[in-house]
Amino acid sequence: MPLSRALILGVLALTTVLSRCGGEDNIVADHVGNYGIIVYQSYGPSGQFTFEFDGDELFYVDLDKKETVWRIPEFGQVRSFDPQHALQNIAILKHNLDILIKRSNSAPATNKAPEVTVFPKSPVLLGQPNTLICFVDNIFPPVINITWLRKSKSVTEGVYETSFLTNPDHSFHKMSYLSFIPSDDEVYDCKVEQWGLDQPVLKHWEPEVPAPMSELTETVVCALGLSVGLVGIVVGTILLMKGLRLGGTSRHPGPL
Repeated sequence: MPLSRALILGVLALTTVLSRCGGEDNIVADHVGNYGIIVYQSYGPSGQFTFEFDGDELFYVDLDKKETVWRIPEFGQVRSFDPQHALQNIAILKHNLDILIKRSNSAPATNKAPEVTVFPKSPVLLGQPNTLICFVDNIFPPVINITWLRKSKSVTEGVYETSFLTNPDHSFHKMSYLSFIPSDDEVYDCKVEQWGLDQPVLKHWEPEVPAPMSELTETVVCALGLSVGLVGIVVGTILLMKGLRLGGTSRHPGPL
């Protein structure tokens, strides 16, 4: 059985990603080795080990602290995962990737253009706390920077970012969250940078606030409503009178 199929069908279904991006002007990636859904990337001195189930992240291993961090803390009360397993898998994938790099004559991975979508978590009400979600799909290799901008200025407070999650075609997707309070005078952008792109991808979002009606429009609407109401009253009265007349006529007996 080929190695890739053996890993896909293995009991341990996980994703291991080494991909800490630099600053906005320092995005570099070398190579990516992919075996099924187990991935190691030759970039940076440290990275992230993620365990997925059905496309969702269950936990990741903080490699610096050597701790398992559950996405839903309650899961950690009934399950456990030894962080040493993550270190061992990373070492194995790093060894395999080094071999593949030599066999490919150090050819770098071919990048894909990411797809970016921005939407609110809940229906937007001005002044009510909400969360903006920046969904970045079709990522390969898994090296990107996601930055939130408010009125073209960088925002870091209230920002949370997931790890890279795998797609069936072995590309990745990632989400960034921004907690905010909507107002009609603020606009937001999700800025996505990836090595190989000529320029960052900017996805704009602003609250859709209905434009207030003018006094003339309000007057016209009220007049139309009143007219329709009066017509309804007149028509109803006429129909009622006709019904009474027909009812009275039917009660008189005909000639013998």
